[in-house]
Amino acid sequence: MGGAALDLKITDIAALTQAGLNLIQQALSIYDDDLRFVVGNRTFQDMFGLPDRLVTQGARFEDTIRFLVESGEYGAVDDPEQFVRDRVEQAKAFEPHYMERTRANGRTISVEGSPLPQGGWVTVYTDITAIKRQEAMLRSRSEELSDKLLAHAEELSQTNRALAATNAALEEAKRQLTEMERRARVTAEMMPAHIARIGRDWRYSYSNRQLAAILPDSPRNIVGLHARDALGDEAFERITPHLERGFDGEASVLEFAHEGSGRRVRVAFTPDVDQDGAVSGIYILSTDVTEEAQARAALTQTRKRELAAQLTSGLAHDFSNLLTIILGLQARLGQMDLPEDAGQLVGATAGAARRGGALLDRIASLSGSREVRPEAVDVARLLGDIVTLARPTLHADHVIETKVEGLEAPVLLDAGGTQDALLNLVLNARDALGPGPGRITLTARPVAETWIEFAVDDTGPGFSDAALEHALDAFFTTKGGEGSGLGLAMVYDHAKMSGGHVRIGNRADGARVTMRLPLRAVDEGHDPRFVLLVEDHDDIRASVREMLMALGHKVIEAASAEEALELAGIEGIGLVLSDIMLGPGLTGDALAGELAGAGLDAPVLLMSSLPADDPRRAGRAVLSKPFTQGQLAAFLDAELPR
Repeated sequence: MGGAALDLKITDIAALTQAGLNLIQQALSIYDDDLRFVVGNRTFQDMFGLPDRLVTQGARFEDTIRFLVESGEYGAVDDPEQFVRDRVEQAKAFEPHYMERTRANGRTISVEGSPLPQGGWVTVYTDITAIKRQEAMLRSRSEELSDKLLAHAEELSQTNRALAATNAALEEAKRQLTEMERRARVTAEMMPAHIARIGRDWRYSYSNRQLAAILPDSPRNIVGLHARDALGDEAFERITPHLERGFDGEASVLEFAHEGSGRRVRVAFTPDVDQDGAVSGIYILSTDVTEEAQARAALTQTRKRELAAQLTSGLAHDFSNLLTIILGLQARLGQMDLPEDAGQLVGATAGAARRGGALLDRIASLSGSREVRPEAVDVARLLGDIVTLARPTLHADHVIETKVEGLEAPVLLDAGGTQDALLNLVLNARDALGPGPGRITLTARPVAETWIEFAVDDTGPGFSDAALEHALDAFFTTKGGEGSGLGLAMVYDHAKMSGGHVRIGNRADGARVTMRLPLRAVDEGHDPRFVLLVEDHDDIRASVREMLMALGHKVIEAASAEEALELAGIEGIGLVLSDIMLGPGLTGDALAGELAGAGLDAPVLLMSSLPADDPRRAGRAVLSKPFTQGQLAAFLDAELPR
């Protein structure tokens, strides 16, 4: 805060200094001891017709002299480059000087230069043409002039100087006001909000260009438009009562859901009162608070989520270990040469196992911390697996299709969370279609090389007003006793934990839900290592060993912390991967310190079924169970030094 205030004061001082220099009638310039431009006033630039580049801090004195020679300031010069060198050498002497010279345009100026104590010099240029003419006239006709005429001439000269100073001040004030207006407009355009004014004729007299950021498809330039034409019927009808109250002198704030865009908008109305106390218009500030509203709604469900977490936390450890074994076996099956149908079933089974683990994890972590578990994902294959899982649940007249644009290379995604979120959206679309015919379209595309946008469209009736308002709330459902109300809340939680967001809305022929997740490329990976794997559960140890070997690593196994310490002296160990809970004796986090004390200089990474907020995981890189081979690979890529 203090640094920002200091910067602001320095900026203000610099602006005030420049404004003061511009009020001086004489031309003024300051160069440092390297003959580079430091500061000057506008009269200096205007007097010699200098381009902006030569009155910018750091511009070279040599370049300025060369420009003046080329523009004819010194008249005819036989050797321009020698002339420039001579002037530069004179300047380097830094000696006080005063001279008067007649310029090529016939005007006479005085040049007075003085060195500065800290190096460099300041030069003042004064146009003395009028003075020289008066002196000549006075010398030629002094015998004819009376004392009174001389007094009048002096008075006139003083008046002219005062008038010139006043004009200079007015010009500078005008420039400053113009600059202030420009900065205010630029600032208004940069704000992530729509700022506008509506007159009593209900037409916009001012607006920045942010309305389309709040209400998509709105006109870009709305000044002069009636509010209904600028906003559309839906938004106009919502704000009309508040505009009427504003014209009566009452300030107010409105927050509403805009059905056409799926946005939630907050609008502040402030009457514009003139000097006579009459309301001449209304200032309007509009912001998109969709994500804020979603966060508020999510917070109101905290107690319900905590209850769900308490009910499921006791199952998490054992169930996660079981699913780790299942996923390991499925990974091995996936590496076998199986018929195409069998391969699809293996993939679908692995996806279902991930969903089983993710379901308890989502419910338990809705009120607490969660971790994103990225792995390399083929987006087209991911969508194909979702279709395989969803197709048996669809009605006979339902059609489901996928579209992938520009995502041929694998990307880093939390595969289980993303699959679960998209499958929830597909099943919601199925329920919206009902038993009749309908189409579900699942698309994926990159956006601005920053996001992956997943969209699920259906040809159903669309979201109701209540659903648009509360669909992302935990435990909200329109399905009565058949729905848990967790589907869209889980989608929202997954998107936010991944650093993305969710949008819901209606189209002309149905509903659309879009989920944007950060677009991250897959790293090339690390060289194979000799891995010491420490896991007390035999089946889990076998599954993780197969995963590591499939990734190209060599593996030596230990069933306890004590056994790991005995193996620590084997030459070539480049990585230790250990469970935290290792039965009686040392835990994995304590083992890391013991291995370092035993002289093993290798990274120690941990895996565990413990909840993400367990203190035994704090401060260390931990891979949560259950995990897939892809998640293991992504974890190693992220945590191992290059």
